[in-house]
Amino acid sequence: MIRTILTYGSIAGLIVGIPLFAMAVVLAGRPPLPYGVALGYLIMLVALSTVFVAIKRRRDTALGGAIRFWPAFGMGLAISLVASLFYVVAWEAALTVTGMGFIDDYAKAAIAEQRAAGAGPEALARLSAEMEQFKADYADPLFRLPITLTEILPIGILVSLASAALLRNARFLPARPLPA
Repeated sequence: MIRTILTYGSIAGLIVGIPLFAMAVVLAGRPPLPYGVALGYLIMLVALSTVFVAIKRRRDTALGGAIRFWPAFGMGLAISLVASLFYVVAWEAALTVTGMGFIDDYAKAAIAEQRAAGAGPEALARLSAEMEQFKADYADPLFRLPITLTEILPIGILVSLASAALLRNARFLPARPLPA
């Protein structure tokens, strides 16, 4: 089962990590895309669909068509954790290649958004100070890594829950016998 977890987790990690790295490097120094968050979460869902595939494959091939909720959920969590580690490594690599430029761009965009919304000078000064503090905090890997992990891991938990709940029912997408 460890081999399955590492295989499917690595596949999911590559599916989510490569686009993350590519978009972060290509779009460095530019304002964030208006649909960037939605695209990122869509990529995460596509990548984490490997959780469903892995649990179904284990249920149908190794366990004779039945799997209990907790073993399925545990397997899904393990695959999600491996994929999340790939995601974190891809983000750290992108930050290294771009020289941590993301956080400066993020701060500038947040301030510009508030300025366009008509925020007063006091509010802008307060936001600027908060952004400077955030930039200092973000430079610390012990602050940055958990934040990055919380971007993808909750999605993995939800996909694992849904997959385990659905696939514990042996009648849901039952295994098909091989043609003779």
